[in-house]
Amino acid sequence: QVQLVESGGGLVQAGGSLRVSCRASGGTLSLYAVGWFRQAPGSEREFVAAINPNGNNQYYNESVVNRFTISRDNAKNTVYLQMNSLEPEDTAVYYCARSRYSTYSRLAGQYDSWGQGTQVTVSS
Repeated sequence: QVQLVESGGGLVQAGGSLRVSCRASGGTLSLYAVGWFRQAPGSEREFVAAINPNGNNQYYNESVVNRFTISRDNAKNTVYLQMNSLEPEDTAVYYCARSRYSTYSRLAGQYDSWGQGTQVTVSS
């Protein structure tokens, strides 16, 4: 059973940047699409970004286009989310997830392995 561990969250001022990481153990990420989701207090979990297995295609929520970049290093079994120009509305717990498939999706139901999440807080 693959285990995913997120890291790199924290507190940042609006306009700042953070990079969160998702490292897998006990299984590989390289054959699967991987996604990032987020959940703010009182809100449903929301798709943020996804990447295909070889990293040459990415898919973003419209609200983060041109601000966030998803990437992966299959040799390190790790996926990253670089977040720039952060806004208070980006405050949430960020989760990575491994898809059941090699094709990416914004649907949480297509992901079967989830990390525990990392908190990102953006102050105004």
